[in-house]
Amino acid sequence: MKWVRFRIKTITDMEDVIISTLYDIGLEGAQIEDKIPLTALEKEQMFVDILPDGPEDDGVAYLNFFVERKEDGSLIVQGETLSVDAMTEKIRAELEELRDFCEIGEGSITVDETEDLDWINNWKQYFHQFYIDDILVIPSWEDIKPEDEARMVLHIDPGTAFGTGMHETTQLCIRQLRKYITSETELLDVGTGSGILAILSLMFGAKHAVGTDLDPCAVEAVAENCAANGIASEQFEMMIGNIITDQAVQDKVGYEKYDIVVANILADVLVPLTPVILHQLKPGGIYITSGIIDDKEQTVVEAVKAVGLEVLEVTYQGEWVSVTARKQV
Repeated sequence: MKWVRFRIKTITDMEDVIISTLYDIGLEGAQIEDKIPLTALEKEQMFVDILPDGPEDDGVAYLNFFVERKEDGSLIVQGETLSVDAMTEKIRAELEELRDFCEIGEGSITVDETEDLDWINNWKQYFHQFYIDDILVIPSWEDIKPEDEARMVLHIDPGTAFGTGMHETTQLCIRQLRKYITSETELLDVGTGSGILAILSLMFGAKHAVGTDLDPCAVEAVAENCAANGIASEQFEMMIGNIITDQAVQDKVGYEKYDIVVANILADVLVPLTPVILHQLKPGGIYITSGIIDDKEQTVVEAVKAVGLEVLEVTYQGEWVSVTARKQV
């Protein structure tokens, strides 16, 4: 499959305006390249604890739009068959019209071609089955080897938005969960993503799990991964919202209800989360955290102790840290 890319050089202030304008002529979606620093919310939702310093914002943005090219070289946009040149002229006309009443920067258009552009599936070439101790983690497009048939198997298709379980912080949490889960465990997974931690907890024997996440895409990802692992819908309940700031989410999750709360997120999020989560934990409940780069260990330990939790264990893998604590009875 071949695709034509229309690449527009503009300014960051006009990104949304140009995307909206070109949507009206059939260009749906845009890949945005700019140097705008991440917002606090974007950082909160990212998997890494320390983000590299990016280049200084220069106000320049590139918007990339992709249209499938047919075998005869034509494009079909909104049901209309167009040449690449004709589509380019339509884009140019829209940009010039915008330029009449606002600053759009350079507004140049470059056109090139790329093959086999498949945003949904191309990432699959990088994710293959692997092991977390004695657990086999395997995607749906691979087969279990005969020698692995006796293992515990986690079938996981993380999609483009969530992790696979390969990260050290996920593995740290899994090992801690395994130590504390019983057949009566009620578990809360904050920042559940694809549901790996909660699903494995249920496979380890936990009674019930609740997951919260900021991203609505987590609902579908969790449902698909539960189905792939034989987890019944009533065993795992998903909620979307910010448990730190949203009272309605806190109320829905419930108070003094959970034997274990696990949170594999950023240290800077764990600090404000900890005093909130204290109220969700049962007396004697276990709080398992990770997503902590090694030089943030003390920050999280202090936050845990500040709310009266007892630190039980600090574990390490690579440069990452997990802190496990217990609520007083």
